[in-house]
Amino acid sequence: MDKADTGPTNRERTLGHIAMLSYAALVAGSFSYGALAAPHIGASSLTAMRFLLAAILMMAALIALTRRVPTLPRSTWRFAVLGSLMGVFFILMFVALRMTDPVSTSAVFTLIPLMSAVFGYFLLRQISRPVVVFSLIIAAIGALWVIFRGDLARAMAFDVGRGEMIFFIGCVCQAAYGPLVRLLNRGEGVLEFTCWTLVAATICVTLYASPELLETDWQALPAVVWYCLAYLALFATAISFFLLQYASMRLPAGKVFAYGYLIPSFVIILEGLLGHGWASPFVAIGALITVVGLVVLVYAPDG
Repeated sequence: MDKADTGPTNRERTLGHIAMLSYAALVAGSFSYGALAAPHIGASSLTAMRFLLAAILMMAALIALTRRVPTLPRSTWRFAVLGSLMGVFFILMFVALRMTDPVSTSAVFTLIPLMSAVFGYFLLRQISRPVVVFSLIIAAIGALWVIFRGDLARAMAFDVGRGEMIFFIGCVCQAAYGPLVRLLNRGEGVLEFTCWTLVAATICVTLYASPELLETDWQALPAVVWYCLAYLALFATAISFFLLQYASMRLPAGKVFAYGYLIPSFVIILEGLLGHGWASPFVAIGALITVVGLVVLVYAPDG
């Protein structure tokens, strides 16, 4: 944590950790539920719609709680920057998945917490203690173990190609997002800040997805798409964005995104509970390593 930034109390930091634990669980659900909708709708259309519905939900919540129609915030460029970073992350993920496989992109994704810690230092002067860096590395090893299913041969065969490099650029955008939330906040409440960021991200993703959106036969979509879309919009986008913004104001950037390492483990649990089969004990070892690394990280001093 930035040694000059002693704002968040111990209670606020604890709530920040709880928020990110919930965030990881909700985002993990998007993989399982998103897979149910994937055969019936394009990825770009699905993501654009989830952002649009999430932005509408957040705007409705903001109006209901403040009892007024919100006006454009001052320094609107801040939300354009944050929304564009999030939008570019998702857009480049789509592009990369056309060139490479999910395992490879997941492996690149594990670089985000360490990159976010670097951005936290340069943007906020957040200094990570050695134990924090060590915990991030341990958690990353566990996440990679899960991603490659404990198969060393698969890990060694990882090929850094054009798709991986494109997704790496998206991951850089995601890594910069957390520190910038704290840097660019001008005293707005978390709900208002989340709402305008979502609006900006929606515009970015919708512009990219517009050709596919126009080609989609929305009336012919089966009910499962709408059920999944409801989950993605409410839980995996609106609420998860709120939790991410909340935690980013209370925790160092590296700790915030380290919870992304838990997502593969939550996916394993959810897939088992949904009856899609449980991971082998060998793969579960990787999940346990990730949990151990994060436990150390939670109790490590911020700076």
